[in-house]
Amino acid sequence: MSQKTFASAADLEEKKVTFERLSEHAWAYTAEGDPNTGVVIGDDAVLVADTQATPAMAADVIRRIREITDKPIKYVLLTHYHAVRVLGASAFMAEGGQQIIASQDTRDLIVERGEQDKASEIGRFPRLFRDVESVPPGLTWPTLTFTGQLTLWLGRLEVQMLQLGRGHTKGDTVLWLPQERTLLSGDLVEFDATPYAGDAYFQDWPQTLERVAALQPLALLPGRGPALRGAQQVQQGIEGTRAFVSELWDSVRAGVAAGRELRAVYEETFARLQPKYGHWVIFNHCLPFDVTRAYDEATQHPNPRIWTAERDRQMWLALEG
Repeated sequence: MSQKTFASAADLEEKKVTFERLSEHAWAYTAEGDPNTGVVIGDDAVLVADTQATPAMAADVIRRIREITDKPIKYVLLTHYHAVRVLGASAFMAEGGQQIIASQDTRDLIVERGEQDKASEIGRFPRLFRDVESVPPGLTWPTLTFTGQLTLWLGRLEVQMLQLGRGHTKGDTVLWLPQERTLLSGDLVEFDATPYAGDAYFQDWPQTLERVAALQPLALLPGRGPALRGAQQVQQGIEGTRAFVSELWDSVRAGVAAGRELRAVYEETFARLQPKYGHWVIFNHCLPFDVTRAYDEATQHPNPRIWTAERDRQMWLALEG
Protein backbone atom coordinates (compact mmCIF):
# COMPACT_ATOMS: atom_id res chain seq x y z
CA MET A 1 0.00 0.00 0.00
CA SER A 2 1.32 3.46 -0.84
CA GLN A 3 1.74 5.80 2.10
CA LYS A 4 -1.11 8.27 2.48
CA THR A 5 -1.06 11.82 3.83
CA PHE A 6 -1.89 11.86 7.54
CA ALA A 7 -5.62 11.96 8.28
CA SER A 8 -7.19 14.97 6.47
CA ALA A 9 -3.98 17.02 6.26
CA ALA A 10 -4.25 17.23 2.45
CA ASP A 11 -7.95 18.17 2.47
CA LEU A 12 -7.74 21.91 1.92
CA GLU A 13 -10.43 22.49 -0.72
CA GLU A 14 -13.38 24.67 0.27
CA LYS A 15 -16.74 22.92 0.39
CA LYS A 16 -20.01 24.27 -0.98
CA VAL A 17 -22.50 24.93 1.82
CA THR A 18 -26.21 24.11 1.47
CA PHE A 19 -28.83 25.40 3.91
CA GLU A 20 -32.20 23.87 3.18
CA ARG A 21 -35.51 23.11 4.81
CA LEU A 22 -35.84 19.51 5.97
CA SER A 23 -39.38 19.65 7.40
CA GLU A 24 -41.73 22.30 8.74
CA HIS A 25 -39.51 23.26 11.69
CA ALA A 26 -36.12 21.72 10.81
CA TRP A 27 -33.32 22.98 8.58
CA ALA A 28 -30.11 21.28 7.42
CA TYR A 29 -26.71 22.95 7.13
CA THR A 30 -24.51 20.64 5.03
CA ALA A 31 -21.18 21.04 3.22
CA GLU A 32 -20.30 18.16 0.89
CA GLY A 33 -19.35 15.67 3.59
CA ASP A 34 -18.06 18.10 6.23
CA PRO A 35 -19.77 17.89 9.66
CA ASN A 36 -23.43 18.91 9.46
CA THR A 37 -25.41 21.25 11.72
CA GLY A 38 -29.14 20.91 12.32
CA VAL A 39 -31.42 23.85 13.10
CA VAL A 40 -34.88 23.62 14.72
CA ILE A 41 -37.02 26.76 14.65
CA GLY A 42 -39.82 26.56 17.21
CA ASP A 43 -42.62 28.97 18.05
CA ASP A 44 -40.50 31.11 20.33
CA ALA A 45 -36.86 30.02 20.01
CA VAL A 46 -34.22 28.26 17.92
CA LEU A 47 -32.23 25.13 18.79
CA VAL A 48 -28.97 24.27 17.03
CA ALA A 49 -27.71 20.67 16.97
CA ASP A 50 -23.90 20.46 16.62
CA THR A 51 -22.00 23.70 16.35
CA GLN A 52 -19.22 23.38 13.73
CA ALA A 53 -15.54 23.23 14.66
CA THR A 54 -14.91 26.89 15.51
CA PRO A 55 -16.88 30.04 16.35
CA ALA A 56 -15.71 31.50 13.04
CA MET A 57 -17.39 28.60 11.19
CA ALA A 58 -20.46 28.82 13.42
CA ALA A 59 -20.86 32.45 12.37
CA ASP A 60 -21.86 31.25 8.89
CA VAL A 61 -24.59 29.05 10.42
CA ILE A 62 -25.85 32.04 12.43
CA ARG A 63 -25.85 34.24 9.32
CA ARG A 64 -28.05 31.74 7.49
CA ILE A 65 -30.41 31.33 10.45
CA ARG A 66 -30.80 35.11 10.55
CA GLU A 67 -31.86 35.10 6.89
CA ILE A 68 -35.01 33.15 7.83
CA THR A 69 -35.84 34.06 11.45
CA ASP A 70 -35.08 36.62 14.13
CA LYS A 71 -36.14 34.29 16.97
CA PRO A 72 -33.48 33.92 19.68
CA ILE A 73 -31.05 31.00 19.47
CA LYS A 74 -31.59 29.70 23.00
CA TYR A 75 -30.43 26.09 22.88
CA VAL A 76 -27.44 24.11 21.61
CA LEU A 77 -27.47 20.30 21.53
CA LEU A 78 -24.19 18.39 21.40
CA THR A 79 -24.96 15.01 19.81
CA HIS A 80 -21.57 13.78 21.13
CA TYR A 81 -18.28 15.12 22.45
CA HIS A 82 -15.99 15.38 19.39
CA ALA A 83 -14.28 18.74 18.94
CA VAL A 84 -15.48 19.30 15.35
CA ARG A 85 -19.02 19.20 16.76
CA VAL A 86 -18.70 21.32 19.88
CA LEU A 87 -16.01 24.01 19.71
CA GLY A 88 -18.23 26.47 17.81
CA ALA A 89 -20.70 26.61 20.71
CA SER A 90 -19.44 29.92 22.12
CA ALA A 91 -20.69 31.75 19.00
CA PHE A 92 -24.27 30.65 19.71
CA MET A 93 -23.98 31.50 23.40
CA ALA A 94 -22.84 34.97 22.39
CA GLU A 95 -26.11 35.23 20.43
CA GLY A 96 -28.06 34.84 23.65
CA GLY A 97 -27.85 31.06 24.02
CA GLN A 98 -29.11 29.85 27.39
CA GLN A 99 -28.36 26.12 27.54
CA ILE A 100 -25.82 23.72 26.06
CA ILE A 101 -27.49 20.32 26.27
CA ALA A 102 -25.76 16.92 26.17
CA SER A 103 -26.17 13.44 27.54
CA GLN A 104 -24.47 12.79 30.87
CA ASP A 105 -22.31 10.19 29.07
CA THR A 106 -21.12 12.91 26.70
CA ARG A 107 -20.21 15.17 29.61
CA ASP A 108 -18.34 12.28 31.24
CA LEU A 109 -16.31 11.84 28.05
CA ILE A 110 -15.46 15.57 27.98
CA VAL A 111 -14.21 15.26 31.57
CA GLU A 112 -12.21 12.12 30.78
CA ARG A 113 -10.72 12.97 27.39
CA GLY A 114 -11.89 16.34 26.14
CA GLU A 115 -8.47 18.02 26.20
CA GLN A 116 -6.74 15.13 24.43
CA ASP A 117 -9.50 14.87 21.83
CA LYS A 118 -9.35 18.60 21.11
CA ALA A 119 -5.61 18.47 20.40
CA SER A 120 -6.00 15.26 18.39
CA GLU A 121 -8.77 16.60 16.14
CA ILE A 122 -7.09 19.96 15.52
CA GLY A 123 -4.13 17.98 14.18
CA ARG A 124 -6.30 15.78 11.97
CA PHE A 125 -8.44 18.50 10.34
CA PRO A 126 -6.37 21.61 9.49
CA ARG A 127 -9.03 23.06 7.17
CA LEU A 128 -11.89 22.72 9.66
CA PHE A 129 -9.77 24.26 12.42
CA ARG A 130 -8.20 26.96 10.27
CA ASP A 131 -9.77 29.62 12.55
CA VAL A 132 -8.85 27.76 15.73
CA GLU A 133 -7.74 31.01 17.40
CA SER A 134 -11.44 31.97 17.56
CA VAL A 135 -12.09 29.08 19.99
CA PRO A 136 -12.09 30.35 23.61
CA PRO A 137 -9.55 28.75 25.98
CA GLY A 138 -10.62 25.56 27.70
CA LEU A 139 -13.36 23.10 26.79
CA THR A 140 -17.03 23.44 25.84
CA TRP A 141 -19.12 22.34 28.83
CA PRO A 142 -22.80 21.33 28.80
CA THR A 143 -24.99 23.34 31.14
CA LEU A 144 -27.80 20.74 31.12
CA THR A 145 -27.34 16.96 30.98
CA PHE A 146 -29.75 14.05 30.83
CA THR A 147 -29.81 10.27 30.73
CA GLY A 148 -32.03 8.40 28.28
CA GLN A 149 -34.46 11.09 27.16
CA LEU A 150 -35.05 14.81 27.50
CA THR A 151 -38.10 16.56 26.04
CA LEU A 152 -37.96 20.27 25.27
CA TRP A 153 -40.99 22.30 24.18
CA LEU A 154 -40.38 25.21 21.80
CA GLY A 155 -43.87 26.59 22.22
CA ARG A 156 -46.12 23.88 20.77
CA LEU A 157 -43.23 22.06 19.08
CA GLU A 158 -42.08 18.89 20.87
CA VAL A 159 -38.35 18.24 20.62
CA GLN A 160 -37.09 14.91 21.97
CA MET A 161 -33.42 14.25 22.68
CA LEU A 162 -32.87 10.50 22.84
CA GLN A 163 -30.05 8.15 23.75
CA LEU A 164 -30.86 5.07 21.68
CA GLY A 165 -27.67 3.19 22.52
CA ARG A 166 -23.93 3.26 22.02
CA GLY A 167 -22.49 3.47 18.53
CA HIS A 168 -20.22 6.26 17.28
CA THR A 169 -19.53 7.03 20.99
CA LYS A 170 -21.08 5.97 24.28
CA GLY A 171 -22.83 9.34 24.60
CA ASP A 172 -24.60 9.50 21.22
CA THR A 173 -27.78 11.56 21.20
CA VAL A 174 -30.32 11.98 18.40
CA LEU A 175 -32.84 14.79 18.08
CA TRP A 176 -36.35 13.68 17.14
CA LEU A 177 -39.32 15.80 16.10
CA PRO A 178 -42.19 13.33 16.52
CA GLN A 179 -44.83 15.65 15.05
CA GLU A 180 -43.03 15.75 11.71
CA ARG A 181 -41.05 12.49 11.90
CA THR A 182 -37.73 14.28 11.43
CA LEU A 183 -34.45 13.03 12.92
CA LEU A 184 -31.06 14.68 13.40
CA SER A 185 -28.82 11.66 13.95
CA GLY A 186 -25.38 13.05 14.68
CA ASP A 187 -22.65 10.66 13.57
CA LEU A 188 -24.71 7.55 14.31
CA VAL A 189 -25.74 7.76 10.64
CA GLU A 190 -23.64 8.98 7.70
CA PHE A 191 -24.49 9.17 4.01
CA ASP A 192 -21.88 8.91 1.26
CA ALA A 193 -19.38 9.62 4.05
CA THR A 194 -17.27 7.14 5.98
CA PRO A 195 -18.28 6.56 9.61
CA TYR A 196 -15.49 7.50 12.01
CA ALA A 197 -15.30 4.69 14.55
CA GLY A 198 -12.22 5.51 16.62
CA ASP A 199 -14.40 5.86 19.74
CA ALA A 200 -17.08 3.38 18.69
CA TYR A 201 -18.78 0.32 20.11
CA PHE A 202 -18.89 -1.98 17.10
CA GLN A 203 -20.97 -4.68 18.76
CA ASP A 204 -23.63 -2.14 19.84
CA TRP A 205 -23.81 0.15 16.83
CA PRO A 206 -25.97 -2.02 14.50
CA GLN A 207 -28.55 -2.59 17.24
CA THR A 208 -28.64 1.14 17.99
CA LEU A 209 -29.31 1.75 14.29
CA GLU A 210 -32.25 -0.66 14.51
CA ARG A 211 -33.72 1.62 17.18
CA VAL A 212 -33.13 4.62 14.91
CA ALA A 213 -34.95 2.84 12.09
CA ALA A 214 -37.81 1.88 14.43
CA LEU A 215 -38.70 5.58 14.78
CA GLN A 216 -39.55 5.43 11.05
CA PRO A 217 -38.21 8.90 10.18
CA LEU A 218 -39.47 10.57 7.02
CA ALA A 219 -36.53 12.99 6.99
CA LEU A 220 -33.04 12.57 8.43
CA LEU A 221 -29.98 14.79 8.70
CA PRO A 222 -26.92 12.52 9.03
CA GLY A 223 -23.71 13.59 10.73
CA ARG A 224 -22.03 13.98 7.35
CA GLY A 225 -23.48 13.97 3.86
CA PRO A 226 -26.66 15.36 2.29
CA ALA A 227 -30.02 15.57 4.03
CA LEU A 228 -32.23 12.52 3.40
CA ARG A 229 -35.92 12.75 2.52
CA GLY A 230 -38.58 10.07 2.32
CA ALA A 231 -38.66 6.67 3.99
CA GLN A 232 -36.65 4.98 1.22
CA GLN A 233 -33.73 7.43 1.26
CA VAL A 234 -33.68 7.48 5.06
CA GLN A 235 -33.55 3.68 5.13
CA GLN A 236 -30.71 3.76 2.61
CA GLY A 237 -28.68 6.01 4.90
CA ILE A 238 -29.27 3.87 7.99
CA GLU A 239 -28.61 0.62 6.14
CA GLY A 240 -25.44 1.94 4.48
CA THR A 241 -23.99 2.91 7.84
CA ARG A 242 -24.97 -0.42 9.38
CA ALA A 243 -23.40 -2.35 6.50
CA PHE A 244 -20.09 -0.48 6.74
CA VAL A 245 -19.82 -0.92 10.52
CA SER A 246 -20.80 -4.60 10.35
CA GLU A 247 -18.50 -5.50 7.45
CA LEU A 248 -15.53 -3.77 9.05
CA TRP A 249 -16.17 -5.51 12.38
CA ASP A 250 -16.55 -8.93 10.70
CA SER A 251 -13.29 -8.46 8.81
CA VAL A 252 -11.31 -7.39 11.87
CA ARG A 253 -12.81 -10.08 14.08
CA ALA A 254 -11.87 -12.75 11.50
CA GLY A 255 -8.31 -11.44 11.38
CA VAL A 256 -8.01 -11.47 15.16
CA ALA A 257 -9.42 -15.03 15.29
CA ALA A 258 -6.75 -16.08 12.77
CA GLY A 259 -4.04 -14.64 15.02
CA ARG A 260 -2.97 -11.83 12.68
CA GLU A 261 -1.30 -8.63 13.85
CA LEU A 262 -2.98 -5.23 13.55
CA ARG A 263 -1.21 -4.10 10.38
CA ALA A 264 -2.08 -7.29 8.51
CA VAL A 265 -5.69 -7.00 9.66
CA TYR A 266 -5.74 -3.38 8.53
CA GLU A 267 -4.41 -4.16 5.08
CA GLU A 268 -6.89 -7.03 4.62
CA THR A 269 -9.80 -4.89 5.80
CA PHE A 270 -8.80 -1.95 3.62
CA ALA A 271 -8.63 -4.23 0.57
CA ARG A 272 -12.02 -5.73 1.41
CA LEU A 273 -13.88 -2.45 2.02
CA GLN A 274 -12.21 -0.10 -0.46
CA PRO A 275 -14.02 -1.31 -3.63
CA LYS A 276 -17.45 -0.70 -2.04
CA TYR A 277 -16.79 2.29 0.22
CA GLY A 278 -13.56 3.88 -1.04
CA HIS A 279 -15.44 6.70 -2.79
CA TRP A 280 -17.07 7.82 0.47
CA VAL A 281 -15.79 11.08 1.98
CA ILE A 282 -12.80 10.66 4.39
CA PHE A 283 -12.47 6.90 3.73
CA ASN A 284 -8.63 7.01 3.77
CA HIS A 285 -8.73 9.24 6.86
CA CYS A 286 -11.10 7.07 8.91
CA LEU A 287 -10.08 3.53 8.14
CA PRO A 288 -6.84 3.36 10.19
CA PHE A 289 -8.65 4.76 13.24
CA ASP A 290 -11.68 2.50 12.65
CA VAL A 291 -9.68 -0.71 12.27
CA THR A 292 -7.51 0.12 15.28
CA ARG A 293 -10.60 0.59 17.46
CA ALA A 294 -12.24 -2.59 16.12
CA TYR A 295 -9.01 -4.53 16.77
CA ASP A 296 -8.95 -3.15 20.33
CA GLU A 297 -12.59 -4.14 20.90
CA ALA A 298 -11.99 -7.63 19.48
CA THR A 299 -8.98 -8.19 21.73
CA GLN A 300 -8.60 -6.50 25.13
CA HIS A 301 -10.24 -3.05 25.18
CA PRO A 302 -14.05 -3.15 25.48
CA ASN A 303 -14.03 0.63 25.95
CA PRO A 304 -12.25 2.97 23.51
CA ARG A 305 -8.79 4.12 24.47
CA ILE A 306 -8.07 7.85 24.50
CA TRP A 307 -6.70 9.25 21.25
CA THR A 308 -3.95 11.83 21.65
CA ALA A 309 -2.10 13.74 18.94
CA GLU A 310 0.92 11.52 19.65
CA ARG A 311 -1.07 8.29 19.54
CA ASP A 312 -2.63 9.41 16.24
CA ARG A 313 0.80 9.79 14.65
CA GLN A 314 2.15 6.53 16.05
CA MET A 315 -0.88 4.62 14.80
CA TRP A 316 -0.67 6.19 11.36
CA LEU A 317 3.01 5.37 11.07
CA ALA A 318 2.40 1.78 12.18
CA LEU A 319 -0.38 1.20 9.62
CA GLU A 320 0.52 3.52 6.74
CA GLY A 321 4.25 4.14 7.20
